Amino acid sequence: MKLLPSLRRRLLAVSSLVAVLSLSSCVTENPYTGEQQVSKTTAGAGLGAVGGAILGGIIGNNVGDGDAGRGALIGGALGALAGGSIGNYMDQQESMLRQELRSTGVSVSRRDNNIILNMPHDITFNTGSSRIKSSFSRTLNSVGLVLRKYNRTTILVSGHTDSDGGTSYNRGLSQDRANSVSSFLAGRGVSRDRLVARGYGESQPIASNNSAAGKAKNRRVEIHIAPHS
Repeated sequence: MKLLPSLRRRLLAVSSLVAVLSLSSCVTENPYTGEQQVSKTTAGAGLGAVGGAILGGIIGNNVGDGDAGRGALIGGALGALAGGSIGNYMDQQESMLRQELRSTGVSVSRRDNNIILNMPHDITFNTGSSRIKSSFSRTLNSVGLVLRKYNRTTILVSGHTDSDGGTSYNRGLSQDRANSVSSFLAGRGVSRDRLVARGYGESQPIASNNSAAGKAKNRRVEIHIAPHS
């Protein structure tokens, strides 16, 4: 739907105000890096507020008294609640994962409201094997514990290899490893309906395959955790 210039300006002003107020209200220090950052909860609220403000403005302009500004404020508030709730939920889950996985060799990173666990090959599997090392079972138990507690998420387990070996072999090995991790988590009480396992072989490197160090980084299993809504 095309917005009139005057309406577009009002929506931008209102949504920008809501976003600025939300984002400026909670700048925190990352306990792991010491850097100042906007909390994911607040960022989610700000993004939700902007989207809600735009939608509310359109509704307010087309129904009732046609007050786009008032509609934008109402929509922005509702959007902030939704975005903040999801962000807070993922914040708590990320914090628990970092606590459980500290010193395990598994890295925890965040991309918007998605959490990514990177599990290097050398601590999970022997070369050419898809059988999880017994020494890594305790770590995966901890992952399963968190995933059971925070069950409003979908989980993608993705297997990756370096470029050594044939493409078909690498894809098959990576799929088998993703299946092994997915099955392990299901065996620890994580619903299979939430789990998706995919093997990507050598197609998604995160480092150059021209060095041993790069190849080691590419041999990994990643767990992507995304909120349902």
